[in-house]
Amino acid sequence: MKNNLIIPALLIGAGLMISGYFIGNMHQKGIQQNRYVQVKGLSEREVQADLAVWPINTILTGNDLKSLKTKIETQNKAVYQFFIDQGFTDEELTKGMTNITDAKSNIYNTNPSVGFRYLAKSEFTVRTNDIKKLQKALAESLNLMSSGIVLGSKNEWRPIEYIFTGLNDLKPSMIEEATTNARQVAEKFARDSNSQVGPIKMARQGQFSINDRDQNTPEIKIIRVVSTIDFQLIN
Repeated sequence: MKNNLIIPALLIGAGLMISGYFIGNMHQKGIQQNRYVQVKGLSEREVQADLAVWPINTILTGNDLKSLKTKIETQNKAVYQFFIDQGFTDEELTKGMTNITDAKSNIYNTNPSVGFRYLAKSEFTVRTNDIKKLQKALAESLNLMSSGIVLGSKNEWRPIEYIFTGLNDLKPSMIEEATTNARQVAEKFARDSNSQVGPIKMARQGQFSINDRDQNTPEIKIIRVVSTIDFQLIN
């Protein structure tokens, strides 16, 4: 009877030993899997804008619509010819609308003795990839004052908008640089904790940002991305 119980007991004992081994091994692996370090990697680039947009307003006043119309047409032709003389093409120049307001029809006008009844505002936009050519034209535009023409920027807070359009070409190298930077930080942490950096456990790419380098040079941009990466730590 006792002999009949020995074999089942041995089998049960062996099963418990094997189960304990696997449970302990799984626990050890779980501990290793939970050992990781989270770091941030930075990549920055300083680039020149490759597109500039200059929205322009020109203003005329008058009391007679017929004569005002003639002045508007003459002035608009002069502005257009100015930019053609500066080397711009038809594709870079866009004539916008001309809006005319009547001071007498404005119910909010609190100054009925205003000198002119009509105010005409013409819109004009320069859009070009040649930044230096636009900046030269901006300086030369003062010469139009001798003809009684003053170019005003439609957006006073940002007279010319400078844009960088080549972000997609930079993304791969910048992500690679941010990842390399993050690994260097992780390796420093691993050395301090007597560990080694293993594979990436999780990676979260941040948003790319494009900002002016400073207020005085908006044509120079700073591109920035920060990636957050979890690296496995191994003994």
